[in-house]
Amino acid sequence: MSWDTKDIFARRHEFVTLASAGGVSMSALCRRFGISRKTGYKWCARFAANGEAALQRKPRANPRRSNQAEARVETMVLALRRKQPTWGPRKLRRRLSDLGRKELPAVSTFGRILHRHGCIDPLASAQRQPLQRFSRAEPNQLWQMDFKGHFALQRDGARCHPLTVLDDCSRYAIGLQACADEQTMTVQTRLWAMFSDHGMPESILCDNGSPWGGAGPEPTQLAVWLLRLGVRVIHGRPYPIRPLRRRPDTRCHAARSTCARAA
Repeated sequence: MSWDTKDIFARRHEFVTLASAGGVSMSALCRRFGISRKTGYKWCARFAANGEAALQRKPRANPRRSNQAEARVETMVLALRRKQPTWGPRKLRRRLSDLGRKELPAVSTFGRILHRHGCIDPLASAQRQPLQRFSRAEPNQLWQMDFKGHFALQRDGARCHPLTVLDDCSRYAIGLQACADEQTMTVQTRLWAMFSDHGMPESILCDNGSPWGGAGPEPTQLAVWLLRLGVRVIHGRPYPIRPLRRRPDTRCHAARSTCARAA
């Protein structure tokens, strides 16, 4: 237990005075003042060596935080970032280490430097957060549902659409159904049979494809059906589609060059 901070000098002075007078054991005196015997002996020794001056509370120096980068390190980080504006904290630290810089701070400190100087867009930083697992603590809290593509059947040329449903907690395959299509009625029929065998889930996670997702903000017919049954529908974040780059037509370029020479 620490000393009372209201009048720490008076408390220390009273303690060493009573300890010097004798008549009370050190253990009992320390219990009375709410300190350990080690602290009591320490202040008695200091008082005996330096008098009342040793009982004054000395202001503690404010130590530099261990994760606070020095000014020269911060300058190096920002200079390297200006040369390589797409590099993140981890790559910047690795590059400075490869250049022979010693005693570099942690990667998190590099990130704080970049954030402090506005080098990282908050929206871009949020999108770069590590993926979180959807694992639930109990079965039937979350199911994951998806069509795993489709393939042709050799017998009659029809196509098979495998419907998969997985319990997120137990990783048990609730269903692996061979469907003739990916229509709403087909999925409803298969899900109803799974509900009868395994109970109703609290939520179902699926992507934004048909039939559980749609291009617009309105819920699909299947999503409405599940919501009416009390099942929450969760959609994953759409994967960004990058525009395709068109390669220049070398034949047209050659034809234009030929026409230009003929003219």
